[in-house]
Amino acid sequence: MRAALDEARAAAARGEVPVGAVVALEGRIVARAGNRTIGDCDPTGHAEIIALRDAAQIIGNYRLAGAAIYVTIEPCAMCAGAMIQARVGRLVYGADDPKAGAVHSCFSILDSPRLNHRVEVTAGVLAAEAVALLQEFFAARR
Repeated sequence: MRAALDEARAAAARGEVPVGAVVALEGRIVARAGNRTIGDCDPTGHAEIIALRDAAQIIGNYRLAGAAIYVTIEPCAMCAGAMIQARVGRLVYGADDPKAGAVHSCFSILDSPRLNHRVEVTAGVLAAEAVALLQEFFAARR
């Protein structure tokens, strides 16, 4: 999670909303990213999407079975859906997102019985640090 927080800080330094993600497989980090929606002019440029894309390219498979993704904030519906499609095994995230979270705040995508894959979830890891990054970022923009 500390590596994901580093990615979030780097995103903030670029003027992006400070969200970071890291994909780990077999105990090692295979991909990392921070938000790039503004810089890339891409609505899908969320940290999770970029990290999942990079991990798939690096391992040579769009299925990331057994992978864990660490994210600083609760993923949105798009990112949660991508985790299902990639067959990610585990999600670890920091802060809840009451406005757009799709793990349990607004939606419960990752454990939906209608879908063909479930993702194990651990929430609240270093949440205070993730929240502080977001609060500092948005306070500076006001």
